[in-house]
Amino acid sequence: MTTTPRPPRPSLTLSCTVLDAPDAAELADFYRRLLGWGTVQEEPGWVRLAPPGGGSGLGFQTEEAYVPPVWPAPSASPGDQLMMLHLDFEVTDMEAGVAHAVAEGATPAEFQPQDDVRVLLDPVGHPFCLVMSGKVPGHPPAVSPGWVAEQTRDLRARDRVTAAEAMEPDRREAAGTAEPEGAP
Repeated sequence: MTTTPRPPRPSLTLSCTVLDAPDAAELADFYRRLLGWGTVQEEPGWVRLAPPGGGSGLGFQTEEAYVPPVWPAPSASPGDQLMMLHLDFEVTDMEAGVAHAVAEGATPAEFQPQDDVRVLLDPVGHPFCLVMSGKVPGHPPAVSPGWVAEQTRDLRARDRVTAAEAMEPDRREAAGTAEPEGAP
């Protein structure tokens, strides 16, 4: 069997992760305020931000047919845009990080699957996570879609999560609404 030699791999560098939005400039402005990053490219329907000191950044593209993703996915209706990726941002102070994100226009997600991570939604519905520095999750724990659907139903049966509860889950315990320890 003869194999054809592969050509050498070209140099590839990740320049940015691109998020679709109804208005690229508006969503880029949210992330610019959230992260303190600068604009490195801007044209109609397209903006790219980069962190100070360089590195991979974020791009924003206007998509007129934009449909917000659904979080968590099992609660999606047929035809809903599912979350295909999300961004993780490290913070040194979770409460301050959530407060800053909310002040800039983010919304805490109703469903919070982990005690040490906070899921928020940007102004057009993209989920992103705040994680404590040094505790960036590796491989997420195996969670069955059925368990997520059950938790989502349980959350909808209760009051919605407030920004304060998203920052301090122990407040739910004090109110007597938290799950017993060891609950899946």
